[in-house]
Amino acid sequence: MKVYPGQHPKGSKERIFNYRICRARRVVENVFGLASSVFRVLHKPMLLEPEKDQLVAMTIACLHNFLRGSPDWAAIYTPPGTFDYVENCRVIEGSCRAMSNENITSLFPTRKIARKPPLKTKEIREELAAYFLSGGRLEWQNDCA
Repeated sequence: MKVYPGQHPKGSKERIFNYRICRARRVVENVFGLASSVFRVLHKPMLLEPEKDQLVAMTIACLHNFLRGSPDWAAIYTPPGTFDYVENCRVIEGSCRAMSNENITSLFPTRKIARKPPLKTKEIREELAAYFLSGGRLEWQNDCA
C-alpha cells in the first residue's frame, strides 16, 4: 500500500494514514531483518517452485512465532533493543537494522514502471484512512504524525 504523496497538514487523514502505514511497514522490516539474519535462506533468491517458497516462508514464520512465544527463548532470540521502538514520537532504531544490512541480495532489482493503481486500491486506502480517524484511532497518533 502506498502513502499519500506530498506534505499534508497535521491531523489530516492523509498525514495520519501515512504515519500509520509507515509504522506498520517498520514492524515488517524489523521482523524481516531479524528473520533474514537468523534464517540465511532469506539472503538470496529462493529458486524453488512457488509452493515450496510458500512452505519455506510459512515455516520461518512459525519458527519465529515459536521463538518469540516463550519468554526464555525470546530473551535469547530477540534480546531487548533488537527491534525499533518509539520514544517521545521519535523512532529509535533497533539492533536488527544493523543485522539486516549485511549484503542481503534476496530481491532481484526491479524496473520502475509508471502505472496508476487500480480504483479498488484507492478505495481501500480511503477506507483505511477514514478508519484511522474513527474506530481505529490511537490516542497519540495526532501528536506523532
